[in-house]
Amino acid sequence: MQILKLFYGLLVVLGFSACSNEVEEINQLLAEDLQTNVERGKNIRIFYSDSASVKVIINAPVLERYNAYNDSKDVFPKGILIEFLNEQKVVDSWLKADNAVREARTSKVTAKGNVIFYNAKNEKLETPELIWDEKERIVYTEKIVRITQAEKGDTTYGFGFQANQDFSRIEIKKKVQGKMNVTDFVSLID
Repeated sequence: MQILKLFYGLLVVLGFSACSNEVEEINQLLAEDLQTNVERGKNIRIFYSDSASVKVIINAPVLERYNAYNDSKDVFPKGILIEFLNEQKVVDSWLKADNAVREARTSKVTAKGNVIFYNAKNEKLETPELIWDEKERIVYTEKIVRITQAEKGDTTYGFGFQANQDFSRIEIKKKVQGKMNVTDFVSLID
């Protein structure tokens, strides 16, 4: 019995000596745990549907999904292409950017770097940053924008922009300047 008590005592001493409260060791364990909450994928296609009908397709060469308790987000560090589909399931507008971040909490995608948003009528928006609000189905920015309407020969510049995601209703917020085709201008006066 005495040997058994000695054995258990030795086990307890060894157990306590194995525990460590070194801050560096604890931080390393936490950092390793945080890294395991990252999912990575290549050549990603994400389909968003509403009432069993695909509305949006996201394409990206790389996706990094950060799963945190209150701050989950998808990061597209190598570019993104978002295709918006109409009721006939045909792509009618596109958004391309060098990188993007989708915040799960707000359901917003912030696209940055050479952002181009265009539609089936060959109208094109260029800006350094554009935000897509999935819930409201709008795109907007407070940055400088350039809108080119190739069929009309028009180019418009301004600061701040908002449009519905099919790019059929456009609003430029401030300092609008532009180059307009003369025949279109004359028809507006008549």
